[in-house]
Amino acid sequence: QVQPVESGGGLVQAGGSLRLSCAAAGSAFRFLTMGWYRQAPGKQRELVADITSGGSTRYADSVKGRFTISRDNAKNTAYLQMSSLKPEDTAVYYCNALNLARFDNWGQGTQVTVSS
Repeated sequence: QVQPVESGGGLVQAGGSLRLSCAAAGSAFRFLTMGWYRQAPGKQRELVADITSGGSTRYADSVKGRFTISRDNAKNTAYLQMSSLKPEDTAVYYCNALNLARFDNWGQGTQVTVSS
């Protein structure tokens, strides 16, 4: 199993930037679809962005043009670069690792707080 570990969350002012990292040890990393999800208080967890093993990406409409997902297979790490942050981006951000058999594993989450 691949266990994702997130890092990089924190407190930032509106308009600022943060980069989240998700490390997932294991030689199978390059075959995984890596996703970032978020959950705000009182709301359901939602997909923010994901990236397939082939590099295809998709984004939630609310973050298009502001967030960029990427991966470095040599480092077994996926990233979420967040720019032009808004208070409504405040949430716990979770990393998800989905394998070819459609089994997935979740990280423990990292808090992102955007102050107005």
